Amino acid sequence: MGMDWWICRTCAVETAQRHDVCPVCADERQWVPATGQVWTTLDDLQAEGHDVHVRELEPDLFGLTATPGVGIAQESKIVRTPAGLLLWDPLGYLDDAAVAAVRALGDVVAVAASHPHMFGVQVEWSRALGGVPVLVAEADAAWVQRPDAVVETWTGEREVLPGVVLSQPGGHFPGSSVVHWPGADGRGVLLSGDTIFANPDRTASFMRSYPNRIPLSGAVALRVADHVARRPFDRLYNNFDGVIPADALAVVQRSAARHAAWTRGDFDDLT
Repeated sequence: MGMDWWICRTCAVETAQRHDVCPVCADERQWVPATGQVWTTLDDLQAEGHDVHVRELEPDLFGLTATPGVGIAQESKIVRTPAGLLLWDPLGYLDDAAVAAVRALGDVVAVAASHPHMFGVQVEWSRALGGVPVLVAEADAAWVQRPDAVVETWTGEREVLPGVVLSQPGGHFPGSSVVHWPGADGRGVLLSGDTIFANPDRTASFMRSYPNRIPLSGAVALRVADHVARRPFDRLYNNFDGVIPADALAVVQRSAARHAAWTRGDFDDLT
C-alpha cells in the first residue's frame, strides 16, 4: 500500500500527485512547516510503528485515534446504528489492526469528513472497508487530492443511515459539514468537526483558521448556529477530544451571539 500515492506529513491528507507544496497546507487555513514540505507513504508510516485505539465516547459512539498522532492527529468518530456504521473525519493512517478494530464494531456504510483538513486517507479507508462511498461536500470537491471512483459528492443534506444526517452549514470551508444523530438516548448528538469547535470551557468557537487565528464574521457564526438548530442536540463533539456534554444547542447559540457581539465591537470598551 501507499506506493503510487503520498501522504502529507503536516495534514496527513492523501494525494495522487507529489506537489512541491501540499495544496491543503498552502491555504491560509493551514500551514506549511518553516523547514519545508515533507511527504511520506503509508508503508513508511506503518514501519514507524503507530497504534490505533478505539474508545467508547457514549453508547454507539466511538473515537478512533493513532498514537503517535499522524498529521493533524484528529480523533475520528464512528457512529453505530442497526443499519451500519459511519466513519467520520477519517484518520490519515490505517493498518490491518486498525481496520479490524473498526470492522469489529460493525459494517461501515460510508466514510465522510467535515472538511478538507479531515480527508485523511479517506480513499484508502474506503478500499480497506470494501469500497464504501466516500462522501464529499460538492463545494469542497476541488480539494480532493486523490480522486477515485468511490468519491461521491453531495450538497445540502444527506441521510447516510436512518436518523444520521449530514448537513452543510459552511463557515470554516464552504462545504464544512456536520452530522446530526439522535444518539442512543434520543436526545441528540452533533458531530461538528471544527465547523463548531468545542472549547475547553465548554463554549464554542467559529473560525476560518484555527492554527492561524482567523475568525469568521459574526454573521457567519450566527448562520452556522441557526443551521445546526434545525435538529435538537444535547451533546456536541468536535474533531479532537473536545465535547460540550450537555445543553449543547443552547451553548452553541449563546456562543455564536457572543462571537457576533465581539466582532461588531460591542465590547471594545473592555479592550
